[in-house]
Amino acid sequence: MPRDAGAGGGKDCSIDLLIDHLVEELRDHPYELVPVAGGWQHRTRPRFAEAIRASSVPTRGGAAALSEFEAMVLMAVGYFQPVTRGELSKIFGKEISRDTIGNLRGAGLPAPGHAARRRARPTPM
Repeated sequence: MPRDAGAGGGKDCSIDLLIDHLVEELRDHPYELVPVAGGWQHRTRPRFAEAIRASSVPTRGGAAALSEFEAMVLMAVGYFQPVTRGELSKIFGKEISRDTIGNLRGAGLPAPGHAARRRARPTPM
């Protein structure tokens, strides 16, 4: 398929153009899309590596501080912020409890922030 085929989707869509579009769209973000072993990897930019290594998450009795689900919720909060608990529930297809948000805040994540001017309170980062 020619590289200049439409990037809008459908049967005339060029994967190369879609990837180029995603790479460009992520240019100002702390993460990037890079080619790895014949595929693509969505990863944090190398310039943030030291900050990530320096950050620490508290532990619960030597175990990881966050459950897998709590880590997924935290990632969604970081990606979609500001986001409400109701919006998170829609993303995950199930109720995100106040306890889940409380556990994240108890671990220092996410830190309190300014409330969005919406009906529901956001879960700020």
